[in-house]
Amino acid sequence: MQALKNKFAASPLLARVLPFAIFLGLTFLQGQFGEASRYWVYLGKTLVGFWLLWRSRPFVAEMKWAFSWEAVVVGVAVCVMWVGLDGLYPKFGQPGAAWNPQTQFGAGSALAWLFTGARVLGSALVVPPLEEVFYRSFVYRYLTKADFLKVPLGTFAWGPLVVTSVVFGFEHYQWLAGILCGFAYQGLVCWKKRLGDAMTAHAITNFLLGVWVVGKGAWGFW
Repeated sequence: MQALKNKFAASPLLARVLPFAIFLGLTFLQGQFGEASRYWVYLGKTLVGFWLLWRSRPFVAEMKWAFSWEAVVVGVAVCVMWVGLDGLYPKFGQPGAAWNPQTQFGAGSALAWLFTGARVLGSALVVPPLEEVFYRSFVYRYLTKADFLKVPLGTFAWGPLVVTSVVFGFEHYQWLAGILCGFAYQGLVCWKKRLGDAMTAHAITNFLLGVWVVGKGAWGFW
């Protein structure tokens, strides 16, 4: 554990990239060991992601939550856009089976609610700092200048904005919504000149989307 802490302290790049890379790598293991593993691995990667955030937090100064009315507006608007655009554009590839623990483990069962809660809370509290630090703090600034720490968070540059948003978008099956989402969050960073508002907006979007999924039974969004 101390070795990892030392590596984060020695490498600003590693502190911003490794947590996301490990989280993404674990994502590819979901469902590889039977259908139930989709849920157990998600729970495990959420716990690992939280631990990695905790270990890297002292070495990523910009990873601080910030609340503002702009973050709330962007977070809510992105969720509305994400749901509203569904079905209006072609997706790339085929969707996997719907992520629905209520079907897998029995409606209303303890395990079903455990994994449902893990998905909602994980997407709202763990995913935003992991992704915002990687995409908005590291990738965007690195594309602007290799010595990315010398690039202020509020710097605006069209090339990095487009590339980062497109890459972020294609991380999602709903690629168009993902690209627009990337523009919105990066724009918020440039506007507020800090990362915390984008983290908050991202958390609001994911939490509201989770509530929509569970409340409406719209499991296809997961």
